[in-house]
Amino acid sequence: MFWRVCYSLLGALLLPLLFVRLWWRGRKNPGYRKNIGERFGCYATTPLRNTIWIHAVSVGETRAAAPLIALLEQRYPESPIVLTHMTATGRATGETLFGNRITQFWLPYDYRFAVRAFFDHVQPKWALLMETEIWPNAITECARRRLPCFLVNARMSERSAARYARLASFTRPLFAMLTGIAAQTEDDAQRFRELGARDVTVTGNLKFDINVPENARSLGAVLRQRFCQKPGQRPVWIAASTRASANSSEEALLLDALQRQPDALPPRTLTVIVPRHPERFENVAAQLRARNLAFVKRSDEADVPPEVSFVLGDSMGEMFAYYAAADLAFVGGSLLPLGGQNLLEPLAMGASALIGSHTFNFKDISAAACAAGAVMRVSDADELIVRAGALLRSDETRNAMRDAGLRFLQEHRGAAERLAQWLGRYGAGISKKNNP
Repeated sequence: MFWRVCYSLLGALLLPLLFVRLWWRGRKNPGYRKNIGERFGCYATTPLRNTIWIHAVSVGETRAAAPLIALLEQRYPESPIVLTHMTATGRATGETLFGNRITQFWLPYDYRFAVRAFFDHVQPKWALLMETEIWPNAITECARRRLPCFLVNARMSERSAARYARLASFTRPLFAMLTGIAAQTEDDAQRFRELGARDVTVTGNLKFDINVPENARSLGAVLRQRFCQKPGQRPVWIAASTRASANSSEEALLLDALQRQPDALPPRTLTVIVPRHPERFENVAAQLRARNLAFVKRSDEADVPPEVSFVLGDSMGEMFAYYAAADLAFVGGSLLPLGGQNLLEPLAMGASALIGSHTFNFKDISAAACAAGAVMRVSDADELIVRAGALLRSDETRNAMRDAGLRFLQEHRGAAERLAQWLGRYGAGISKKNNP
């Protein structure tokens, strides 16, 4: 009770600041200034009924939810799917992946009045929260309404488990309110059990059931043509989903390493940099200009001259196409202690991949991928440039990594079907009688 009162009081104090935060973030990404009423349970659309509510906070969770959403659409066509997000990039990704097939809203801020208004409007028959989204008032409201609520594709690191354990009097009842948890690994499952969760199973990682967008390969071919007007004209590698910390950025580390080792990459190599967040596009452009490095923006829709060595990927929803256009990929968020990004996406597109040493968000996947020979790990930016140069000079090594990556993906697929079968035990998921 003490912690719940503290949570409510803190929320009340922060309420005025939420508008300021949305306005501030909207300076660089206008998506944050759209449909603000939804953040507080106000809707301009007609109320829905009998929906399936899935919450995917941002880009990675939204893409991971895609195979599950496809399966639910196929087997439960009478139940509209409602997908909620917290970030503008997550919502934009949902629009790209699903178009008008599903309904998208912002997840309301975790105030009781907003959460209750959301449930009244959406009227879900069950709730699926992707990965580790623990919102006390939302979970409590599910329990009050006897609405089955599941944490799916769930993960729990040792560090996060320790934080939850320190607030056990507050968090244990929340985990116990969840109808069930479908964890990615047995280690994740055990940590959830220790935190008070009732029914925990292991269904695997939905990210392995990756759905490649239909136009990804064709768009990748268009990008490749713009990068290299003649077949085999130049090697192309991509630094994908690069990020920044408070004191540095992966782009700066990469560009500095390239300047220290100008001959590490093969002659005429094209380096494509795709920042993770659109609000950083101009910042990265400024870094390139400050180093007097000529570059072409993806948004220019222009061919890259042979003398230009850099492309700034300033577009959203095209990461699969970038991978399809590249000979080699570095997956960002891993040179700095940021946890890494999804390394399975380049493997699905047949691109060999490099990752940094900071992949705690993908600890098990990255370790297994490296062991399978599908991915190589580097310790810093200088090693990244050396390894990238060696791989770009060796078609044989890259092809071996590509084949290993495709095998690795295939061996771990099936999480969506396992999750569906598990949900069916509750009568809230997909039972055999609903199969087409």
